[in-house]
Amino acid sequence: MGGPIGGRDVFHIVVAMEDDPVESEAGFAGLGLRAELLSSLTSLGYEEPTPIQREAIPPLVAGNDLVGQAATGTGKTAAFALPVLQRLTVGRTDAGPAALVLVPTRELAEQVSQAVHRYGRDLGVRVLPVYGGQPIGRQLQSLRRGVDVVVGTPGRVLDHIERETLQLGEVGTVVLDEADEMLDMGFAEDIEAILAKTPAERQTVLFSATMPPRIDSIARRHLRDPVRITMGRKSVSPDELPLVRQIAYIVARAHRPAALGRILDVEAPSAAIVFCRTREEVDQVTETLNGRGYRAEALHGGMSQDQRDRVMGRLRAGSTELLVATDVAARGLDVEQLTHVINYNVPAAPEAYVHRIGRVGRAGREGCAITLAEPREQRMLKAIERLTGQRISVEKLPTVTDLRARRLELTRAALESSLETDDLERYRVVLDSLTGEFDVEDIALAAVRLLHEAAGGDADEEEIPTPAPPPPDRGPRSREVRPGGAGRSRSAPESGVTRLFFGIGRQAGLRPQDLVGAIAGESGLSAREIGAIQITDRFSLVEVPESAADMIIMAMRRSTIRGRRPTVRRERFAR
Repeated sequence: MGGPIGGRDVFHIVVAMEDDPVESEAGFAGLGLRAELLSSLTSLGYEEPTPIQREAIPPLVAGNDLVGQAATGTGKTAAFALPVLQRLTVGRTDAGPAALVLVPTRELAEQVSQAVHRYGRDLGVRVLPVYGGQPIGRQLQSLRRGVDVVVGTPGRVLDHIERETLQLGEVGTVVLDEADEMLDMGFAEDIEAILAKTPAERQTVLFSATMPPRIDSIARRHLRDPVRITMGRKSVSPDELPLVRQIAYIVARAHRPAALGRILDVEAPSAAIVFCRTREEVDQVTETLNGRGYRAEALHGGMSQDQRDRVMGRLRAGSTELLVATDVAARGLDVEQLTHVINYNVPAAPEAYVHRIGRVGRAGREGCAITLAEPREQRMLKAIERLTGQRISVEKLPTVTDLRARRLELTRAALESSLETDDLERYRVVLDSLTGEFDVEDIALAAVRLLHEAAGGDADEEEIPTPAPPPPDRGPRSREVRPGGAGRSRSAPESGVTRLFFGIGRQAGLRPQDLVGAIAGESGLSAREIGAIQITDRFSLVEVPESAADMIIMAMRRSTIRGRRPTVRRERFAR
């Protein structure tokens, strides 16, 4: 055990390798979680903990403070949410929360809140997300009724503290999620102010994708003898990597089912495995694919061995085209006919990606590995590339035009195959009866059309929208704070950037981080996309991307900054 030495804490260090296999077959049951949580995890289709969950849950359940370094998508939410729920007193009636989770954006607040609710539904947990852009009246009503867990952005949490509508005296656990992003958005002072309102003996948990010195500084000031977990990377030798075509498509979560169907239509695999994270997702994807006309079967840990054997037999016999599976169910799987491996989401660990795509491209066979990634998961693709030393080509999702061209190509291939057979003579009577009235070329075209339509070639399809690309990772943009008043001359911003006027300034105690946090938290814009900030006594000017200006104005009209709702509009230039 570590302890204070020379006024500084000594961390317990745990370096975890993000391997695919699990050392213990006990799964979540081996982590000391209560029966209600295990029941919820089973019903949600969770089969085994991710590496960060295996390492973080036991010390958190034991009451230790913890610093965890892990990327988005590795299962961090469950890693801290399950211990919070484990330590929660069932049936508590206190109005104030027992746990507080701070996150950088409202989207993440909603996501974490939903996850905590799903995990703790058998415990009757009361969860409340608090963030700007949402009517504060509803938040006030919920806080008066009482909550167990509050998940919020620092600005709105501090707003409730200043209104005295959120009491943190009973908080036993505070979680700082995506801590590096919160600091980039200028929330450092707000976090300090919030922590000062919580009990000194609380449990504190900090998760961050990166560990710059300022994160370490927060940990040393506010955490007591913490366990530190760093998700290490196991090296992969070149001979472990299959020689397959590796592609990624950037797709918004809502359009993933449609994108998967489009990709399968264009690729037309002989046999493929679609990897999903949970049993529930496996069942949903299988149902979607069967509804699209594919012969798809599910394979997950909720099935008996006999059921699994029958599914694998049908796949090897060719009566099933697609296998939709979790990692656990597909472990050790080797099917000679496989041509494609599709990751329905980016794997939680790069090594899992290597294990998955290793099921194609064996013994000189050609194969293709396709990954569907959300815009925010592109950093995880880069981590996989660094581990494997191989490039993953990020390509544009096939369009409706691409799909139609592919279907025509499949029709042509079917005709070519038919022409190579010798069993055509019995159809000559039909041809002879038509040639007296129609041109032979027109007859052939009509036959092609009938074949094409019978194969579903003219089915209606809609374009799948391309999500907005994330900003380049160039580090935090500089915040330019200039003195001056309304009479000072100002030049127009550079091309592609516009300047927004905010009717609030230094007289209201406004700081640059207040503007950055409010804009990023309310609009979903990254802090890195916000440019120079000019604060005067009565108003402020902020540079933002031209394409996002109207969206930011609409979002900020529903929000408050420093307890005020300022005028927000485009800057007006004198000509």
